[in-house]
Amino acid sequence: MTTVGGAARADLLMLAVEGMARPLFVLDRDWRFGYINPAGAALLGQTVDALTGRVVWEVFPEAVGGPFEQHYRQVAATGEPASFEAWFAPLRTWFQVDAFRTEAGVVVTYDDVTARRRVEREREEAVAAREEEAARAAESAAAAELAGRHLMLLGDISQAMTATLDIDEAVQRFAELVVPQLADWCLVSVVEDGRRRDVGRAHRDPAMVEAMHHYADLRARTNSSTAPVPTALREGRSVVIQDLQPEQVEAMTTPAARVALAPLAPAAVATFPLVARGELFGALTLVTGPGRGAFTDAELRTAEIASRRAALALDNARLATAQSRVAERLQRSLLSAPVQPDHLELAVRYRPAAQDVAIGGDWYDAFQQPDGATVLVIGDVMGHDLEAAAAMAQLKTLVRAIAYDRQDEPAEVVRRVDRAVAGLDVTTLATALVARVEQHDVDHAAGLRRLRWATAGHPVPLLLLADGTVADLEAPVGPPLGMGWMGERADGMALLPPESTLLLFTDGLFERRTGDLDEGRARLRAAVAELAGQPLDVLCDGLLAALLDEGAEDDVALLAVRAHREPSRPAGDTRATAGVAAVRV
Repeated sequence: MTTVGGAARADLLMLAVEGMARPLFVLDRDWRFGYINPAGAALLGQTVDALTGRVVWEVFPEAVGGPFEQHYRQVAATGEPASFEAWFAPLRTWFQVDAFRTEAGVVVTYDDVTARRRVEREREEAVAAREEEAARAAESAAAAELAGRHLMLLGDISQAMTATLDIDEAVQRFAELVVPQLADWCLVSVVEDGRRRDVGRAHRDPAMVEAMHHYADLRARTNSSTAPVPTALREGRSVVIQDLQPEQVEAMTTPAARVALAPLAPAAVATFPLVARGELFGALTLVTGPGRGAFTDAELRTAEIASRRAALALDNARLATAQSRVAERLQRSLLSAPVQPDHLELAVRYRPAAQDVAIGGDWYDAFQQPDGATVLVIGDVMGHDLEAAAAMAQLKTLVRAIAYDRQDEPAEVVRRVDRAVAGLDVTTLATALVARVEQHDVDHAAGLRRLRWATAGHPVPLLLLADGTVADLEAPVGPPLGMGWMGERADGMALLPPESTLLLFTDGLFERRTGDLDEGRARLRAAVAELAGQPLDVLCDGLLAALLDEGAEDDVALLAVRAHREPSRPAGDTRATAGVAAVRV
């Protein structure tokens, strides 16, 4: 990665990726290692320097023709993510592999699951042996029908739980599916940050649901260490009590909890730990009443399999959610809050793409120059992945430093930035718009502000006047940054009347892959006009809601500036004052 003076945030981003415990590498279109983190190189028995730039099939010829090549090429060709496990003979290791395509190439994360695979295989073989024995013993039509219902249940569990990434929703779906097939009622516990919550709750009798919730609200903090759930979580094994006695209940919990449990009349209880990939996530507790009695062997077998499937679905949801949150937090950490000069109200929004990794190259910035003028920046680096975010951090720092160093016109700032991009070998292609809000004596006397801006391939701004008029601010559009353009760049100029609103944005706000750009701009202008007169935060949120109602196809950055009417001040005072107002991203 090219290091640029002042690009500390890009360095932090790459350090975060390189410090990931999970191995990761990126294969470019020529199947060369474009990037690999230290954990990934170590697991492959190599070094980062030894792998970077080399063709994967030449370094690991044993992978040619096998599942690794098959899946990687399929991901590259179709764009559909792949997740698989495969044995790699040279390293005598089973790998769990997740691969997806980005503009940088095929991103692969993987893990050594040999030991875990062996344990899971032994467990699956044991379960398969028991299921085979049970199948041979199931001679009656009733047994066959029951087995069919249980198989359907397992399929329903997998389908329902993988359809959402919300942990609580997935757990509640699980609870509602196992009741009443496997029990009269159930509670599903989830352990997060060492804290246990009874999230999933279901009872076959609607009249008993309130009593179940009352008991569940008490259970996590009143169970003794000998109760089924603490035992299952501590020892990682199932706990089955086929004939629950009063003395057992008394030993397991507190008097208040026993009073809450009494209306539920438990006869038998079975608790199964939720374990996936060697990690414990919680526990499934099944309970029967007096009318149902003890669990059958088939119910216990199915419950054990269901708990494993549920745990795997929860782990996948947890990992996907965690990765999305980390990526978005990294992105937001690179987007600093704008200044709030007196009588200029600024609001910003960032919306990651609805698909792929929630990190990318769109950015905004707003700061004051030493002479008091306010500089506004909006930009878009090609791509929405880690590479684009790193390039974005470098460009943002370059623009900020160059614009602050001298009080040049925006066109000159853009020209100097483009020269720095070429001279410092920042390999990227980006659009950007740099604007400067200034006010001198003549403008102040007229109650106006002056906007100068220059655009490097970026969409032109919109101006919303106090009377609801919406106008495109036209100016010469120069080539994007990173093309080596050394020609002249031109400024645009417009006046900002009191209570007018300036809108800077990236093309993801109005551009659609299947739509016409002019139609997209027309929709944007109509949405702005519809929201005229609204507070600035409401205007920003309304635009995102109106234009991205089905999710963002691309990253979106939005910077809005409202020029409030200001009181008169002494002639000759050309300061742009700085104040504080609320900003919400």
